[in-house]
Amino acid sequence: MKVNSEKERASPLCMKALAGRGRLDTVSQQMASHPQYLESFLRTQHYILYMDGPLPHHYRHYIAIMAAARHHCSYLVSLHSAQFLRVGGDPLWLQGLEAAPPRLQQLDHINKVLAHQPWLTAHSHIQALLKPGEQCWSLAELVQAVVLLAHCHSLCSFIFGSASETDTAPTSRVPRGTPPGYCLCDAANGNTALQPTERIPRRRSLDSSCDMACLRERIQKSQEERERKGDPILHSHTLLHIDAEEEEEEMMCSTDPSRFITDPDFGYQEFARREEDHFQVFRVQDYSWEDHGFSLVNRLYSDIGHLLDDRFRSVASLRSPHDPDLKRAIWNYIHCIYGIRYDDYDYGEVNQLLERGLKLYIKAVACYPDSTKNPLCALPLTPLKPSEKVHVNLLVMEARLQAALLYALRAITQYMIA
Repeated sequence: MKVNSEKERASPLCMKALAGRGRLDTVSQQMASHPQYLESFLRTQHYILYMDGPLPHHYRHYIAIMAAARHHCSYLVSLHSAQFLRVGGDPLWLQGLEAAPPRLQQLDHINKVLAHQPWLTAHSHIQALLKPGEQCWSLAELVQAVVLLAHCHSLCSFIFGSASETDTAPTSRVPRGTPPGYCLCDAANGNTALQPTERIPRRRSLDSSCDMACLRERIQKSQEERERKGDPILHSHTLLHIDAEEEEEEMMCSTDPSRFITDPDFGYQEFARREEDHFQVFRVQDYSWEDHGFSLVNRLYSDIGHLLDDRFRSVASLRSPHDPDLKRAIWNYIHCIYGIRYDDYDYGEVNQLLERGLKLYIKAVACYPDSTKNPLCALPLTPLKPSEKVHVNLLVMEARLQAALLYALRAITQYMIA
């Protein structure tokens, strides 16, 4: 891998980057049980948000706000609102999407589609954004924006799934869409939709203290292992620095996510039940990350393909008590519910290896990472140990990220060859 080839000891750097006032930021705290993956995640996130690229930095954070708002993720909306102001963004834009420049408003449709029904992404959407005019996007800008949208959408799933401690609170809101009790993999079993219950969980804050000594030891071991293998080590400038001042600003930038979205009722719908719309299954044999997506995104947005590929490989190589077949079943199940199929995979294994409760949990985190809409929040899910839940959540996040990228990059490819 080309990025950050110089080897350095990463433990002190991670401590400086991840611990502001003696604790980890929320997301890194949850990922800390897998330090090697955490490094890969931080490298990618820092590159997208802060390193060289066609988009100005305040645009990047505003796009992140738009993406997080689709899933009502107040944590990410507040975090990126603070970062938006720190890099010189106009505070008036935070009043809502209608206050943002028309160029950013034009991303609203593709943001909505990639967040909830990525199979709707078409080359016509790409063409409209790239159409010559005063507010048009360049291809390089659009690719960075799409990567950022997909990154934040999938990160919302991880954050939602990581909120393991919940209260129950009554709700009068009836979730839209079909409760996810059915998909292509379930058809043979005759599974039917489940009825939502009257109470849904309310998420508690993910912030808490973290055993820094334990994390330091994990990162130290991870770095020693990577050095033995000759893998690249984190470079200091690739880490996201979080200091006390930023934490305070994030607390002050609590913003209503609904300000940044249109069409709030648009959400995930069962791909397997949309035969009337004649959506074709996305076959990986025709367009895959390895053979098509990687080279395209790396050509249009330098080095991001390597960083994303490292994330996908890192999550696939995570040590866990799960059988490799189970990990593959989880990954393929997530792609299945997003309409992506592998011709060389026996989908009967999904029903054999994944208990129904685990499937419901995976689908809830992948497709409904919003406690105000999730029809599965109150359903009894298969209990998972904390370490197992983190591992499953990482698989969900990365599989969802790759699925969105495949649809978006295929649409860009179709535009380029049209």
